[in-house]
This record gives sequence, structure tokens and C-alpha cells, in this order.
Amino acid sequence: MERKIRKAAVIGSGVMGAGIAAHLANVGIPTYLLDIVPTELTPDETKNGLTLESPAVRNRIAQTGKERLLKEKPAPLAVKENLQLITVGNLEDHLSYLGDADWIIEVVVEKLDVKKHVFALVEAHRKPGSIVSSNTSGISVNAMVKGRSAEFAAHFLGTHFFNPPRYLKLLEIIPSDATSPEIVSFMMQFGENVLGKGTVLCKDTVNFIANRIGTYGMQVTLHEMLRLGLTVDEVDALTGPVIGRPKSATFRTFDVVGLDTYAHVATNVRQNSKEPEDQKMFELPAFLQQLVANRWLGQKTGQGFYKQVKTAQGKEILTLDTNTLEYRPREKVSFPSLDAAKTAKGLPEKLKTLVYGKDPGSEFLWNSFKKVLLYAAARVPEIADDIVSVDRAIKWGFGWELGPFETWDAIGVEKSVARMREEGETIPPLVEELLASGKTSFYEKAAGEVHAFTVGGRYAKVEESDKKINLAALKEQGKLIKKNAGAALIDLGDGVACLEFTSPNNALGMDILQLANYAADEVERNFTGLVIGNQGKNFCVGMNLAMALLEVQDDNLLELDLLVRNFHKLQARYRSMHRPVVAAPFGMTLGGGVEVCYLADRIQASPETYMGLVEVGVGLLPAGGGTKELLFRAMEHVPEGGTVPVDPFPFVARAFENIAMAKVSTSGEEAKQLGYMRANDQVSVNPDHLLYDAKQLVLAMDREGYKPQAPRKIRVIGESGYANLRASIRGMKLSGYISDHDELVASKVAYVMSGGSVPAGTEVTESYILELERKAFLELLQQPKSQQRMQHMLAKGKPLRN
Repeated sequence: MERKIRKAAVIGSGVMGAGIAAHLANVGIPTYLLDIVPTELTPDETKNGLTLESPAVRNRIAQTGKERLLKEKPAPLAVKENLQLITVGNLEDHLSYLGDADWIIEVVVEKLDVKKHVFALVEAHRKPGSIVSSNTSGISVNAMVKGRSAEFAAHFLGTHFFNPPRYLKLLEIIPSDATSPEIVSFMMQFGENVLGKGTVLCKDTVNFIANRIGTYGMQVTLHEMLRLGLTVDEVDALTGPVIGRPKSATFRTFDVVGLDTYAHVATNVRQNSKEPEDQKMFELPAFLQQLVANRWLGQKTGQGFYKQVKTAQGKEILTLDTNTLEYRPREKVSFPSLDAAKTAKGLPEKLKTLVYGKDPGSEFLWNSFKKVLLYAAARVPEIADDIVSVDRAIKWGFGWELGPFETWDAIGVEKSVARMREEGETIPPLVEELLASGKTSFYEKAAGEVHAFTVGGRYAKVEESDKKINLAALKEQGKLIKKNAGAALIDLGDGVACLEFTSPNNALGMDILQLANYAADEVERNFTGLVIGNQGKNFCVGMNLAMALLEVQDDNLLELDLLVRNFHKLQARYRSMHRPVVAAPFGMTLGGGVEVCYLADRIQASPETYMGLVEVGVGLLPAGGGTKELLFRAMEHVPEGGTVPVDPFPFVARAFENIAMAKVSTSGEEAKQLGYMRANDQVSVNPDHLLYDAKQLVLAMDREGYKPQAPRKIRVIGESGYANLRASIRGMKLSGYISDHDELVASKVAYVMSGGSVPAGTEVTESYILELERKAFLELLQQPKSQQRMQHMLAKGKPLRN
């Protein structure tokens, strides 16, 4: 019988436990969230006459954890409604819930005796065959399961999520010696296909893979910072995006993780390591110990290495001076190597510029990189049998763009090892073996396939999921059909093509429109259907704003008018195709990016899709069919055929608010709620499977007998509806919520979505609304304040309220 997880239970409702419950709810799994029974009443409970026997009191801890999910940032829930899938309880009254669960996850305090007590309770109440796992970040899985029955042990393993569970990709799977291979295999596949994670199989060694290497890297950073006398500002400038790491760099990451949590992880390695080097390196600096003692733990306590304060100008973020433990204003950071790296092309060149420079910043990064690379290589095969698992764990758990061995390739193995030898370092056997074989890199790539150096001196193909489509690899395999400066058309196989954007930030320009038209003709002739998708940082952030502003300033509106007209023609062309088209958005899908999605019949979105028509932020309105499409989609929800006609105004007003307030979804699921996506559009669970899922949707639509979309008409709310929208806009202006120019822009949006100067109930076509949209766009482009907003967005990256 096929194993399924229909219901889960999470024991422990702290930040991590509640976050895991939220992630399970996000993928549609009903989940029990259990915690201990309180031993004391709160003042409010006493005031309300409750006792320690009251259910509200006994479930309070879990209920608080559940309610916190609505307040935390970033949001643990994809949509607030997912909270309904979480049922709270306590570990005295509701142990029977464990018998309903197919998977029970322990997320309690990192103490072995406490965990063993929990597992004794679980074993007494679970059903045979249910999977039990621990979210431990480093306690031995074998130690935890000791003393349990053979059947329990066969179904027990470690499942280490990273915080926040919704956003961080890594799920470490750690079997014990007694875990059934079938359970391990199931959880590896379940983690990828149902939870949407990148699963890495780990050995039961201290702190497993990611925390073992990642925490070592953090400790190296602290030690080098102290040795060279660098500041928090300097370290974060050197350890962020410029080296392929998250914006949170080092010290913002400490604040997000929690200094107490980090201290526990580092201390765990030091206490459980037999190697003097590890014991010394994992000692916490005095200033970090003092911060933990002060309860300056980072985000959760309001201050850590950073602290936000109110000033006369608004808010200011201060930085901790680690010498005095006092906060001060942030300082601008400059090192010659850092400044040069910012202009270098590609991450490998940036890294080489930094580590081989001649200033304190370079010395800091060279020593930090050197120690982490040597440490990672020395830990294979202790913590993992292959370098791929190490690289993936670090990339997926800590958000690094390159793992340790990929980093080594980027800076040059031969060159860096030669320098390490000169500095008296011991080179690990794995690296010596690589160089002795005559090879100079840990990874080799040919014909779209990647091979990794393995223990034993050979290369093995890096296995990827069948559901992961790699566009770059397909192009290397000769699957490129046509390309220009802004886009490419690629054969995905099975009769499906992919239109990929390749322009900077995937911004829309004439080159993309040209290839999109070619794609329509090519797919009609030779393919079953088309996917519109790419694998950039974001799907599409809209039109090329710099180009648009330049044309406006050159008084060349004809070029922009032509761009809009051509996009409208492209939309009509795609609607008339006899082949299904699916858009696959992810990340930032803004303005024109949403309108690109509206070229398609259906949308297959990533779970993290931030979709919105945001043109009002630069003083414009959506002109690539976005205003029209949101209006027509709103009217699809107006009930017809009843005895009493339904007023369409509320439906139009909701769509108008989306555009006028530049609402952006916080997930793919919320994009549906806002009306940017339809109910029959789909959301992939795993972002890595997005193009595969979109391709499968194209094939399914073809099998079902696809037919082109028919032209549509609607009855607009007309002049009276426009008057109502204008009254609302005017009220916002009089109340001081919006500026004069906001009022003008919003009024243009309202005019288009009302259908212009026609009576209410007038039937209009899509082309009629598109013409209103085009004219309003061109009128707003000529407004000086709109041009100021465009200029400000390009210069500052945020809207101007003028």
C-alpha cells in the first residue's frame, strides 16, 4: 500500500514548531499543534475567572503559538486561511491526537532527556507505522531513539528544517542505524515533492552538515573580525551579496536566527567535538556571550547587533560597537578590493578580486574562505559521502549562492592551494587526491551535464530530480531554437517549447516582443504548446523603465505608443493560437510581468510569487492589457441569471483597488485571492519543479482538446460607476491619504475600469478597453510628476510620493 501523510502532529509550539505547522498547512496537510500544560495563570486569565483546569488555559501555549503565525514577519502562512488547518491541544488532554497522525514531529527544547521523555509519550499513543521524527539541529538521532521499540526505531529519523520553514529550502534527513530504508527513501521524496524542499541525506554526526559547516564559517568570521579589528558594518559589507551571500550577511543573520539559538548550536559542536581545533574555533567571543547574558538576542528581543530607534526624522537603524557594546549610527564601508568587486562581472570574478586583493578586507575574506574550505574538505566523508551534499546543504540552508566546493572552483583550486601551502596549511586528502589526478576543479560540465569529484578519485554525474528542468543545460545540449538580445526560445521536449526572457532583470522591450511573436508562429507550426518562463532572479519586473523615461525625455512618445500597440497585438495573437500557453511566474512578477502572464491561457506559479500591477508607483497605469484584464476577470465573478440583477460595482471596485493601491501578493496562493490569478490556475509546491509542472499542464490541456480563447465582451459600470469611484478617490485626497498626483493617476485608472464616458450597462469589447488604457497611459507619461516618479524609482529603487 502506498504510504501517504494525510495528517500530521507537531509537538512544540515555539517559533520553529509553529513555523513547521504553518508550512504543513501551506501544503494542505491538517496538523495538530501540541504543547505542555501551563502551571500558572496569566493576569488576564485570573481576571476572567479561568482556572488551571479551563481548556483555554490548558491549550494556551499552543494557541499562542498558532496566533503568533498571523503576526510574524516574514509571514509563515501563504494565506491566512491556512491557519484553519492547525488544531491546537496539549500533551495531557490530547495525546489521542497522535493516533490520528501519519507523521509526528518533535520540536521541543534541545535537551536529550526532554526529547526522550516526549518520545516515550509518543510511542504509547502513536499508531503502528506512523513516522516519528525530531527537528533537532544537532543532537544524535541514535541517542534519541535508544530504548524505544524496534518498530518505533524503524520509523524514526531526524528531519531538520531551517528557519523560517516556509522560505528556507533545506530539509536535512538524518536516519538512525535502525531507521528503515523505506522510510528514509519516502521522506526524501516526500520532502521534495510534497513539502517543496531540497532534501539532503545526512549522517548522524554533530550538527549534521549545514550547521556544522555554516556555524564553523560564522565562527571563523567572528575570529577574523576580532583579529583584524573590523566593525560590524565592515563585516556585513564584505559578507553579503558581493560574495553571493544573503543581504542579511553575517550579523543581520545572527539577529534573525537569535543569538541564543546560535550560541546553543556553536556550543553543541564544541562540547561534542573531540578535535582541539573544533573546540577552540567554536568558543564564543566574549562580546557574544555578553549579548546573550543581556538578552540582546536579535530580532525577537528588539536588539542584537542592530537596533532600530525612533528619531525626529523617523526611524534609524543603529549598529553595535562590539568593543563598547554601545550602539552608534551605521558607517559607510570602503575597501579598494570591495569597490573593485562591485564592478566585476559574475560572482567568480568578484570572489577572485576580493580574496586576492591587498587590503584588510581582502585579508579578512581570504582567511575566512581558506579556513572554511579546508574545514569542509576535511569533513568529507565524515559528515557526507560526497561534496554535492555539502554544497547543497550550505546553499539551501544558509542561502549561499555557491557551496564551499563550488567556491573553491570559482577562486581557482590550484592557485588557492599553492597559497595555502605557502602559509603552512595542511591540505586535506580529498584535495590532494584531486590535484594528484591531474584535475583542477571539483566540478566538470559537458553537454549540459555536471559531474562532481568523489572520494576515490573519480567524477560522478550529479543526479537531479526528473522534475527539475535546467534551461541553461538544455541550451548547451542544442535545444535552443532561436534567440535575440532579450529572449530565447528553447525546446523542452515532448512537443513543448519555452519562451525565456534573458534581458537585464527580464525587463520588457521590443526584442522580447519580437521573439514572442516568432514563438507564436513556431509553436503553431511545430509544437504542442508553449511555456513562458525563465530561471532568473525574478520572473519579470515589468517594462524597461530607463528606456521609457529616456524616450519621454526625448519627446519620443511614438516609440512608447508603438510598444504598447505591439503588446496589445501580441496579446490578441496569443489568444488566437491553437496551442495552449502556460505562464510560469515566480519571485517578483510586477507590472508588465503580470501582463506577460495574461498572454497565457493558464498560470502555473511558484509558491513564492509576488504578483502585482504596481505602475501607479511610477505615476502610470498598466497599459499592456493589465487594467483591461483585471476588469474582465472581475466581471467573471458577477453572478448572472438570478431573479434580481447583481450590482457589478463592488467587483470592479475590488479590482480597481488592486491597481490604485499597487497591491502585491505575498504568495502564489494570495495572488489567487487578489484576483491576479484565476481559481483554475495552479501553484507548484516545489519551485524547482515549476517549469516541469507548467510543461505538464500544457500537455494536459492539449490532451483535453484545447481550443483558443473566444473574444469577450462585458457590460461596464459606466459614468455612474466612475462617479462613485471618483467620490472615493476624492475622499482619500481630502483626508490627506493621497497627493494631488495620486488622485490624478487613480482617476485615470477609474476612468478606464468604468468603461469611459458611456452609460452604465453598455456592452464593450476588450479592444475598446485596451484603447482607453493606451490613451490614459500616454497622457500620464507626459505628466512631469510621473516622470519625477520614474526617475526616483530608477535612482532610489523605491516610490516617490509627490
